[in-house]
Amino acid sequence: MKAMIRMRMSMHDAHYGGNLVDGAKMLQLFGDVATELLIRNDGDEGLFAGYESVEFTAPVYAGDYIEAVGEITKMGNSSRKMTFEARKVIVPRPDINDSACDVLEEPIVVCRAMGTCVVPKDKQRNK
Repeated sequence: MKAMIRMRMSMHDAHYGGNLVDGAKMLQLFGDVATELLIRNDGDEGLFAGYESVEFTAPVYAGDYIEAVGEITKMGNSSRKMTFEARKVIVPRPDINDSACDVLEEPIVVCRAMGTCVVPKDKQRNK
C-alpha cells in the first residue's frame, strides 16, 4: 500500500538564511503520509514509534514543490514498517521573474527515511 502528498514550501517553512527549509518539515510530511497509510490499512491513525534511519540528500527552499511518498513494507501484529521518500518536483525561477517556475524533468530526492508505526490491536478496524 502506498500514499503520496504534494505541497509547496512557503516562506513560512523557511527556517534558515537563503530561504532554506528545515529538514524537520520533511519528517512532518512523512508523518502525514504515515497517518494516511495507517487509516487506509487499519482504519485508525495509529502512532509513530520512531525512525530507523533518516537521510537528507538535497536542500529544500521556499517555493519548491515537494512530493512525499510512503509505503508499508512489513506488517506485524500491531507494528507497520514503512519507507518514505521526499522529492523536489517543481522549483521557482526568480532569475526569470517573480512567478516563474520549472517542472523538473527528473525529480530530485531530498530525503529518505524508514520508520515504524503502531496501531494497537483494539483500534484495528480493517481486518
